[in-house]
Amino acid sequence: MQLVLCDSNRIFCEALASMLQTRGHRVLAIATTASDSIAAVTTNRPDACLLDLRFSDSSGLDVARAIRRYVPETKILVFSCVTDQAVVSETKDIGVVGFLSKGQKPEAIMDALELINVGRMVFDLGSSRQPNRRAMPSPTEELLRKLTPRERQVLQRIAAGQDTAQMAREMNVAISTLRSHIGCVLNKLGAHSRVQAAAIANRGSNGDGFET
Repeated sequence: MQLVLCDSNRIFCEALASMLQTRGHRVLAIATTASDSIAAVTTNRPDACLLDLRFSDSSGLDVARAIRRYVPETKILVFSCVTDQAVVSETKDIGVVGFLSKGQKPEAIMDALELINVGRMVFDLGSSRQPNRRAMPSPTEELLRKLTPRERQVLQRIAAGQDTAQMAREMNVAISTLRSHIGCVLNKLGAHSRVQAAAIANRGSNGDGFET
């Protein structure tokens, strides 16, 4: 996904951007004030915005309202230390698609982005107030279950770093056929690149139901 990060702590944003980009996402801009956040989103028009609610010049809720007004196609995922339920409820009224506390592990952010990318909503994903996530398929497992056996084989090879020619040769299929399989894999996973698809596969191999 193409993202804009909006948080008053630039060092935190830069560390988060580095992590997101290693997982296949693209960070278009970092903004550390409310006004810069609105400008960054309206200029770059990203798929999603990770938004804190605390800025020195205005409220993050005002930023969310402005983004919904000017760039309604950009999905807003609040990532904040603010966890008051009245505030969470207000973000839902504004049209925010997710709300995570900053106490979450990095994997929770990845899972949340996967979910909002396929049209789901995420509020306090993985928090102690949520049901046991192992009792139901994880977001990554839900994505991987969409793949046919052939597409799973293609994804395994993508994750292993094979190029198109090598995959076609070893799977004994035409390159045009293989490219069609790759396109289906990327589409079903909501991935914009092979790198992002490989990142999803690697998360699956770490306990979300996919063996590479």
